[in-house]
Amino acid sequence: MDFELKPHPKIPKAEGPLLVCVLDGFGENEVKDDYNAINIADTPCTDALKEVPGRWRTIRAHGTAVGLPTDDDMGNSEVGHNALGAGQLIDQGASLVDQALSSKSLFEGEGWKLISEAFESNTLHFIGLLSDGGVHSRTNQLFSMLKGAAEKGAKKIRVHILTDGRDVPDGSSIKFTEELEEVLKELEGSGCDAKIASGGGRMCVTMDRYEADWNIVKRGWEAHVLGEAPHTFKDAATAIKTLRKEGSEKPVSDQWLDPFVIVGEDDKPVGTIEDDDAVVIFNFRADRVIELSKALEYEEFTAFDRKRWPKTRFAGLMQYDGDLKLPTNFLVPPPAISGTSGEFMAKNKLSTFVCSETQKFGHVTFFWNGNRSGYFDESLETYVEIPSDTVPFNEIPEMKAREICEAGKEALRSGKYDQVRINFANPDMVGHTGDLQATATCCTLVDKCVKELLEVVDEMKGRFIVTSDHGNADDMAQAARACRDKKTKKPIVAEGKVVSLTSHTLAPVPFAIGGAGLPDDVKLKEGMPEAGLGNVAATLFELMGYAAPSHMLPSMIEE
Repeated sequence: MDFELKPHPKIPKAEGPLLVCVLDGFGENEVKDDYNAINIADTPCTDALKEVPGRWRTIRAHGTAVGLPTDDDMGNSEVGHNALGAGQLIDQGASLVDQALSSKSLFEGEGWKLISEAFESNTLHFIGLLSDGGVHSRTNQLFSMLKGAAEKGAKKIRVHILTDGRDVPDGSSIKFTEELEEVLKELEGSGCDAKIASGGGRMCVTMDRYEADWNIVKRGWEAHVLGEAPHTFKDAATAIKTLRKEGSEKPVSDQWLDPFVIVGEDDKPVGTIEDDDAVVIFNFRADRVIELSKALEYEEFTAFDRKRWPKTRFAGLMQYDGDLKLPTNFLVPPPAISGTSGEFMAKNKLSTFVCSETQKFGHVTFFWNGNRSGYFDESLETYVEIPSDTVPFNEIPEMKAREICEAGKEALRSGKYDQVRINFANPDMVGHTGDLQATATCCTLVDKCVKELLEVVDEMKGRFIVTSDHGNADDMAQAARACRDKKTKKPIVAEGKVVSLTSHTLAPVPFAIGGAGLPDDVKLKEGMPEAGLGNVAATLFELMGYAAPSHMLPSMIEE
């Protein structure tokens, strides 16, 4: 690949830097009602950007536009930042797994050969998010792997489930568990001993990310591996209904269910993980299973006391970190993403400042850079991570937006950087709590921060891009009018209350350009209805005064 950036034939390089500002979870929903947190927030800055002729539009951020299998698949921050940073349409986790299952190649690779060594005399364990949300995992993929394992000789299978309620409607964990039980019953009928062994809610058991709270992983380790938990039950459906406090005035969200262990008639755990067992994590998305992968794979491990470390045949559904080669074994090879915008920046000696808080720091670094840890060239790149709060985000909806804003302004004014890239996590992370007013509050603050950043861009005679990676805050009511039930736009009401929507949406996202350093005649093209996040990288280079690399999806700048 030719990495040399050539001058743009018409757009000169700006005197100041390019600001790339990602408002995470900030969708542009066609439904603008009282359940759209962005609509009810006070957002004069982002509203004003819409009114600038030729410099604002929406772009697609879900489904096939970001490499996912169908346009019914919600986008997420990982695939979104992959597309934003790579400028290419890359088959993503769910698509890769679907292809591997369809072609049967999943059952023929080295990872499958490894776990199959346990089929005859040991237990095969599956651990992951039991959900069809398509963000971290999909139940149909799990069911295919379970059936494939049984067909290929697995004698004993145990499934360790993490309940969702975030990417899918809260309370749906019972439905998914019943569906899983039907599959396991089918396997039992064919002579395979197949049961659910443990579980818990995704936000307090196993699925921590960015090492924000290792206690979450510790709880999962104790339940899945050791068979230790504060609650034991004879079956998973009863466990979930009991821990949710079904029928109470305030049922516990699926996200926050306590860890539980399933026990047999002898009151002993039915599925602890032992030496020589095989373990598969069935999530395809990396960020919330990297820590568990470390605990399962690394002999030297100090994040918490594992009590014992079974030597297992461990494989991830995917390889979750290419640089760490973690895990060593996996069922589906990772997508090879090279020629990203970050790589081009470094090879052309262009300097970059990147900042977000912990919850999204990996997105503007690892995922933006093509699933690559670390720097391309540390002498040219400055990465700043601001530690996130460790409380529910609706309790402090401001999160670290103010600190990120100040760091961004300082970087813009420093004169050191050709590009300043930041991510505001609030609209997504607060949106996931389902708290409408808190989400509106954070959107108001983020808008103020964007205004301050754009003022500094003008001060420095720079240019800017303001966009998002997927929708979320734009729809907070479970009419699923942007996600599922397209027949009605009325919110779902249960017991007199509107049911909160905590998942992402299928809404497009805003894309705005501008800045005092941008010539007046630089406009966005008319048309391009299929333009998506993958078209941003080429646009970014043109705004910096360079011709876009030829392998990237087309720029949205008018020729």
